[in-house]
Amino acid sequence: MQKKTVTALLTVLVLFTACSKDFLDLTPPNAVPLNEAIVDENSMQTAVNGMYSGLRAIDLFGRSIPIDGDLLADNIYLSPQNSNRYIPEYTYTYIETNGVVNNMWAGGYNVILRANNIINADIPSNEVVDQLKGEARTIRALCYFELVKFFAPHYGVNPNADGVPLVLQYDPNLKPARNTVAEVYNQIEADLLAAYELLTQEKGSAYVSKYVAASLLARMYQFKGDWENALNWSLDVLQNGNYGVAPGGSLLSYWANPASVSNRLETIFEIDFDVIGNNGTDDLAYFYAQEGYGDALATDDLYNLYSETDVRRELIIPGSRAGIDVWVVNKYPNTTNPNDKDNIKVIRFAEVVYILIEALYRLGDEANAVSLLNQLTQLRDFDFPGYTSTGAQLLEDIYTERRKELAFEGHRYWDLVRLGRAVVRDNSTGNYQPFVPLELPVSSPRRIYPIPKAELNVNSNVEQNEGY
Repeated sequence: MQKKTVTALLTVLVLFTACSKDFLDLTPPNAVPLNEAIVDENSMQTAVNGMYSGLRAIDLFGRSIPIDGDLLADNIYLSPQNSNRYIPEYTYTYIETNGVVNNMWAGGYNVILRANNIINADIPSNEVVDQLKGEARTIRALCYFELVKFFAPHYGVNPNADGVPLVLQYDPNLKPARNTVAEVYNQIEADLLAAYELLTQEKGSAYVSKYVAASLLARMYQFKGDWENALNWSLDVLQNGNYGVAPGGSLLSYWANPASVSNRLETIFEIDFDVIGNNGTDDLAYFYAQEGYGDALATDDLYNLYSETDVRRELIIPGSRAGIDVWVVNKYPNTTNPNDKDNIKVIRFAEVVYILIEALYRLGDEANAVSLLNQLTQLRDFDFPGYTSTGAQLLEDIYTERRKELAFEGHRYWDLVRLGRAVVRDNSTGNYQPFVPLELPVSSPRRIYPIPKAELNVNSNVEQNEGY
């Protein structure tokens, strides 16, 4: 991709409100046997559907990835009246036999296996085949990115540390050692760059397109601290993807819609759930809704960041639990919808805009960074006068707005990790019980998960993370 410039940045922002609001239901992906032979385009498409369905797993994007990204930090807490789910994550007491840890590892590699079968299928290249292989490369990169985040030190801490094993070919006898963090990132980059060239079709937000690959490249470069590339790829999405941000009151209807879309409003890629393909009472919405488990509640610290005129504040509603007034997360309101369930947003346009804002700041263009930050914030809060900050304070303002925008989507903890900051939970209003740690230092081995015992039992070439 040619390097983009920032000169056209402000003129592109008109795309934010130019999107249609018509929604389109898409046929959900369905699971298929892993051993089904891929011999033609039809069988490849079936295998791709199965690959997508694997992402729905409860301890992948079905619930645990978005929950952990907020619960390990300070956006949500568990009510004293709870179903005993995610207590180890909440208290940083996970061990190598933890169910979420084991299932996240196994589920991630299960989807990678499905992607590998598609990528390595010996079928002559054409537009359809290339598209499907591009989708598989993107999903493989996405899974490796999540695995290396959860199970290995951050790239900025030590790129030569043990990452996760790279498995790119099917071999039932393979016992791979852990590749370095840098090697895993290199594979993610290679997959996404290849996918960007292969992807030519647009099939709606529940399927991978070239701008899904571009957006994930921007996210990956942000995590690496490669700000030039983060700028270039986020700007490519902004200038060429024709996506828009939902302004004002339409943000509430956006989150109330449970279906995948083709109107390019906000959603770049999401995991599709419907009446057939869903996790039932184990879905993400059920964990937030008081009609469901309702265990996870928004912290007062987060809620108090929103002004009274910020529409995002309306995605958190007052409630009562165990006789206590609480803030209930309402970003996933379709818990009891008999026909559809809330999709899980993997990447939204607003996130890509925040990547661009931070990249602009990091590269010394504070003027465009604050201008873009103000335009995006004022789409959420029409009464917001705008930031005038510079330097370190501007960076803090960027992080604050990013936290407010992406709350309950699984990003908060990883922002603290990539920034090298401790988790510090504000307990001034008594959200946390006495036994819950209020800090997770940067030096703690609990910043990452242990390698599952099930993996260690069958693969002597994999070593456990320090501290477990």
